[in-house]
Amino acid sequence: MERMTGLDAGFLYMETPTLHMHTLKIAVVDPANVPGGYSFDLLKQILGSRLQYLPPFRRRVVEVPFGLTHPVWVEDPDFDLDYHVRRVAVPAPGGPKEFGELISDIASHQLDRRRPLWELWVVEGLEHGHIGVVAKIHHAAADGVAAAAMLANVLGVGDADDAGGAETEQPDAWRPDPIPSDWELFAGAVKSLAVAFAHLPTLLWRTFQGVFRLAKRRRAGGDLPPPPFSAPAVSFNRALTPHRRFVFSSVSLDDVKEIKDALGATVNDVILALSAAALRRYLEDRGELPARPLMSGVPVSVGEMGTRSSGNMVSNLFTSIPTDVADPVERVRTVHRMMQGAKEVHNALGAEMLSDWTELTPPRPFAAFMRFYSKRELASRHRPPINVVISNVPGPRTPLEIAGARLVSIYSMGPILEGIGLNITVWSYCGSLNFGIVSCRELMPDLWQLTDHIQDALEELKKAVASEGKSGSTE
Repeated sequence: MERMTGLDAGFLYMETPTLHMHTLKIAVVDPANVPGGYSFDLLKQILGSRLQYLPPFRRRVVEVPFGLTHPVWVEDPDFDLDYHVRRVAVPAPGGPKEFGELISDIASHQLDRRRPLWELWVVEGLEHGHIGVVAKIHHAAADGVAAAAMLANVLGVGDADDAGGAETEQPDAWRPDPIPSDWELFAGAVKSLAVAFAHLPTLLWRTFQGVFRLAKRRRAGGDLPPPPFSAPAVSFNRALTPHRRFVFSSVSLDDVKEIKDALGATVNDVILALSAAALRRYLEDRGELPARPLMSGVPVSVGEMGTRSSGNMVSNLFTSIPTDVADPVERVRTVHRMMQGAKEVHNALGAEMLSDWTELTPPRPFAAFMRFYSKRELASRHRPPINVVISNVPGPRTPLEIAGARLVSIYSMGPILEGIGLNITVWSYCGSLNFGIVSCRELMPDLWQLTDHIQDALEELKKAVASEGKSGSTE
């Protein structure tokens, strides 16, 4: 038994019929070199042999009596691999649009909380003979870094012998722990609450210090992002529907690195600038580009890559993204300045401030409020806290395989929130930056346009950087 942290449990409390708190990890593999050929049963067998390296996959949620404090994870004695691993095919020709439609449908349905909170869909019929693997995991079980660690535990590093060895790997016999009694759950909840409240005076003092530091920093002026709820509202900042639309696209990581080196920026700065450029064009086409810049939440991990394979260790930066800036080079420079200010604001409050306060979140009142807020569509009646979430997760740096099947590409889908109906999540892999973009069908029916705008924005930025370099060399 393992008690959820407040941050992990918060993703459960937030969930409603329209606000789904699962994430998707989408892999495309080439099975051409699988010894003996690909089969669905082989892939399921390999996954089953590696469940011992995937802690969240055998655990389900158990509520504590009276909702006294956060739920616990327990190993599911009725775990059924066949329930979680599904097989499906896309219609011909199996291109990005067909694959995206299937992913969108998978994303539009909640996970069953009576079972471990994941599903894995094996998708056949993709173009080039490729196979898709769509892993649907609740955010309460893993953030982006933990999901990347789980991926590394399933896939072998570019060694066919190592990957193929999974077929004969003999996992340890698994015996689930007994389900705790109501009394054990109650006693553990009381102890957990006592510890949390014992730390409350210290947390209050740290919060006061953080707010004081932030106020002092804002008085000093400079390039700081505006506070939440000061963002202009656009068409995707409304109440959610249950229906998701997912699209994806890739750009060259080498191109992005050349740009960031030329401009003294970071890869993340360039990703934010490309996203801002794409959103600028998208909103221009719809006649709703605001004069003020949009605001983005930027999740940042407070844990190290590879050190864990479950749970959430994440905080958020809030920054403006220059959708109001026409010049592509100036957009990158503006992002760089604003991100430096956002980091100062984040550091002033403390990276763990949010997670510490979530330990005291009352489960049932919070969940009831979220259901009321969502059902009444209240997000459509006030200014959004931010406009979009843009996340950048470093993916595997070396080629990966599973039983000889080469991992071609990987994409990620993060959750969208009430009033924040757009999420752009970027995973890097083997020289590519892979954009996964999700919204509601009703809010952004033409979402594929955004992928075209990202490609155009990169070409525009490359030309502008090259032109500036030539201009600088002649001065």
